[in-house]
Amino acid sequence: MENLLSSLNPNQRAAVEYIDGAQLVIAGAGSGKTRVLTYKIAYLLSRGMNPWNILALTFTNKAAREMKDRIAQLVGPDQARYLNMGTFHSIFLRILRVEAEAIGLRSNFTIYDDSDSRALVGSIIKEMQLDDKVYKPSAVLSRIGMAKNNLITPDAYMSDPQLHERDLRSKMPRIGDIYRIYAQRCLMANAVDFDDMLLFTYILFRNHPEVCCKYAERFVYILVDEYQDTNYAQQCIVTLLTRENSRICVVGDDAQSIYAFRGANIDNILNFQRLYKDSRLFKLEQNYRSTQNIVGAANCLIHHNRRQIEKTVFSENPEGDKITLNIAYSDKEEAAIVANEIRRLHNREHVPYGGFAILYRTNAQSRIFEDELRRQGTPYRIYGGMSFYQRKEIKDIIAYFRLVANPNDEEALKRIINYPKRGIGATSVDKLIAAARRYDKGLWTVVSSPTTFAPEVSAAAARRIVAFHDMIQTYIDQNKQTDAYALGRLIIEQTGLAAEIFSGGDDDAQDRRENVEEFISGLRDFVDSKREEDHADEVYIDRFLQEVALITDADRDTDKDERAMVSLMTIHASKGLEFDTVFVVGVEENLFPSPRACEFPRELEEERRLFYVAITRAEKRCLLSCAKSRYQYGNMLFNEPSRFLREIDPQWMKVNGRLASDRSKFEERNIGSSPNPIPDLARFRRLSAQKNSALTRGIETARPSEISPKQTISIGARIEHQRFGLGRVVSVEGSGENEKATVEFDNAGVKTLLLKFARFNVVG
Repeated sequence: MENLLSSLNPNQRAAVEYIDGAQLVIAGAGSGKTRVLTYKIAYLLSRGMNPWNILALTFTNKAAREMKDRIAQLVGPDQARYLNMGTFHSIFLRILRVEAEAIGLRSNFTIYDDSDSRALVGSIIKEMQLDDKVYKPSAVLSRIGMAKNNLITPDAYMSDPQLHERDLRSKMPRIGDIYRIYAQRCLMANAVDFDDMLLFTYILFRNHPEVCCKYAERFVYILVDEYQDTNYAQQCIVTLLTRENSRICVVGDDAQSIYAFRGANIDNILNFQRLYKDSRLFKLEQNYRSTQNIVGAANCLIHHNRRQIEKTVFSENPEGDKITLNIAYSDKEEAAIVANEIRRLHNREHVPYGGFAILYRTNAQSRIFEDELRRQGTPYRIYGGMSFYQRKEIKDIIAYFRLVANPNDEEALKRIINYPKRGIGATSVDKLIAAARRYDKGLWTVVSSPTTFAPEVSAAAARRIVAFHDMIQTYIDQNKQTDAYALGRLIIEQTGLAAEIFSGGDDDAQDRRENVEEFISGLRDFVDSKREEDHADEVYIDRFLQEVALITDADRDTDKDERAMVSLMTIHASKGLEFDTVFVVGVEENLFPSPRACEFPRELEEERRLFYVAITRAEKRCLLSCAKSRYQYGNMLFNEPSRFLREIDPQWMKVNGRLASDRSKFEERNIGSSPNPIPDLARFRRLSAQKNSALTRGIETARPSEISPKQTISIGARIEHQRFGLGRVVSVEGSGENEKATVEFDNAGVKTLLLKFARFNVVG
């Protein structure tokens, strides 16, 4: 064992060798956390502890498997196979199977997955005659799950005035009743859901001390990985098991606590030493992953958090490049900058595509980067999710568009005839389809006159079908007179899609709303770009669908090696991963940090930790970017750089681009030579607010020429464009309303602009 321990650094070795009491191991980013855990278990075994007396709790099955494989390499597979190692849920499930009768279950109980639970909650809502548009099963189940993870039983929920007040505010005052009935139904069915595995284990140990004592004696030594991600229930169960002997080792990093929205409680790791009075603290501060500049920037950022366990992470790797901040004119130029840099590093520095990651705060941000990477032919994948245009809410909207563009599109019609629900059930739809086959007619023809073709459909259903037909027909009538953005917004809002998607209260509701808002922004960008590039006849829904079809067709290529593809993902999904080169995009106020977080200090600190996690995914290069303007819900908004950028000392970061100039149209300022590369945010906030207010008031009615008066330009002129950034005019042709300029932009490539629509300033 001595030979094995000699490979550890002094801090790692000290953490491994201490086994006499409770210990907290703070493992900074890239500091060898998993290495310490595996060596510690191997060390315990070498000291004579039986493998079945060791309990190691992880958050994923993958982490448990990898750890057990590493331990097997150290001590041999015979000892490793007897370790109690797995996720909280898998370990506690085994205990509940054995002790089921003590909590009123039989050992053969069923485990309900999310779909089972949603179906049961939906049935209860229907039986209680509640509005399922208000009491959405997924939203109700989310509330119930959060209660269970905080060890709140149905009776406790019903008697808690604060929870009742919260439910009243969200117009769901009967959640407590639903929770009570749901728990009763699960018990009657001899079933548990995933959250019950924690709640019932806690109740078992609390109410049956002899059972708790039995498992405390069996699990002589307990280790917990990623302790900063534990919730209240997990922490309470571990405390019950270790209150007598305190032989526990928890490993984690408070600076990487980013899952509060899932119930993770950073207080568990911050207060560990108060809970275990004689515990010892070990700090792993050497980062083996990143360059010195990346580590320095990350340290500089995270030190602004007040609630943390102090540590100074360092690296002995090469100094490396400074973190780069690219300031783009727009989200479109930002995407071009990122895609161009990936191509440059791939071609010149030979960085494989699998070595790149683009990290963003919200899922919706993937769209514009997907579009640009696809345009340049760069292979990419969405890690831990799906491509923007494959997301359900987007496919639902596109189905409406398809039907408007082509009423004979039967698959689109079937998808949305009763979505959102409008009382046209599956039985009625089947009768319509049968009638279409019987008369050899298109389904749309039958829908236009259900009483003629399908008299077996009830009168009430027929009225609803006709109403649906008439609604779609109004959009069909407008299709060639109204551009894709204007008509698209009407469809999304008037069909009930927006209300359906925006009213959700479950964990994924915010993502769905942001995806729809991004889709609308994409529509606006599509229309404006077509007009500006003199393709006014291509601004309609059919052309938009044509582009989307090409995009989704590219998504079907399953032959590519994912290791040879750029990874796009949310920062939350990136935790635990590392890449040669990382791009952190959209680093702007109201995006990162999120607007809500800015109002609450605790949430703002979590946003800062999220930014810290993003930066520390990078091994050699970290490039940040922000855009001065981006479309949001169809309106162009002017944004300011994130406050977090000001917290990184200039010694760790270089800046490319300008924030503002002294020109009359765009106030910009070169921030690269400033001692602090980010200018006074209060001043910029005022400018942004003024611009955004003016745009919001006038965007719907203003003609392009009113937004940007036509200017005279000549060959060789240097211009700055509101969306494409800086460029040089290479040719001018036509005159009057038809005058065009071909411009070679620094990042966005060559564009031909119809000057009466173009939004730019001449700067040289």
